[in-house]
Amino acid sequence: MTTTQTATRTVRQDALADLADVEATSRWVRNGDVRLHVLDYGGEATPLVVLPGITSPAVTMDFVARELRDLVRPIVLDVRGRGLSDSGDHYTLHDYAADTLAVLDGLGLGDDALLLGHSMGARIAAVTASRRALRGTVLVDPPMSGPGRGPYPTTLEAFLGQLEQARRGTDADEVARAWPRWPRPEQELRARWLSSCDERAIAETHAGFESEDFFATWPSVPAPSVLLYGADSPVVTAAGVDEARAANPAASFVAIPDAGHMVFWDNPDTALETLRTALGAL
Repeated sequence: MTTTQTATRTVRQDALADLADVEATSRWVRNGDVRLHVLDYGGEATPLVVLPGITSPAVTMDFVARELRDLVRPIVLDVRGRGLSDSGDHYTLHDYAADTLAVLDGLGLGDDALLLGHSMGARIAAVTASRRALRGTVLVDPPMSGPGRGPYPTTLEAFLGQLEQARRGTDADEVARAWPRWPRPEQELRARWLSSCDERAIAETHAGFESEDFFATWPSVPAPSVLLYGADSPVVTAAGVDEARAANPAASFVAIPDAGHMVFWDNPDTALETLRTALGAL
């Protein structure tokens, strides 16, 4: 297996080959010294900037993006420290939001763009939307942990254990032991791409789940905004939904049945249908 290594990250040759099957163009934007890679699905529709989760490079959201091309122009970001984007010196929500604003500006998307974020990406989308008025925002199962709140349900040790498996060479069967409900192609993609994630990026982001408070930003996310969450998610609990409703009553809330935190992977058909409805309204 041929690999390209940078510091603690490895991009496998067979992972790069996955990009040949993605109907998107690789584009690059800079935020200072950090080079950011995006997958741009093209078209003339409203741009939708997609922000993945803590260990999800852009290509792992292809199965979502490709189902939206008739509605929007998906542009999926390799968040710093993941996929083909550079690592950074810091991994705070401030840094991630600055990267997102750099993508909006660098690609000339303007204020008519939409934001979609899952998990970590949802927290990034909230901060970005609070700083720039855009057409609308969809947050999917954002971590609601923070100072004075319960810990994030997945431990850092679990994430780093999976990363170590990927570094030594994992496969879809091993991924399935951690994520048994995922469609097989998505288990295979994770096996090939997880090693592209920076260990420090994961560790600092995980720490941020408990040191950076989602509710410090959420009330400032302007309408229209939609919060989708897994009905069985341990990340967005019933109490969290109640608090989020009270903190931002202008937002819409939709539960995805038979789904945990990994909403699109757990129940793809229903989650995508619900997302399409939300985007159509925006």
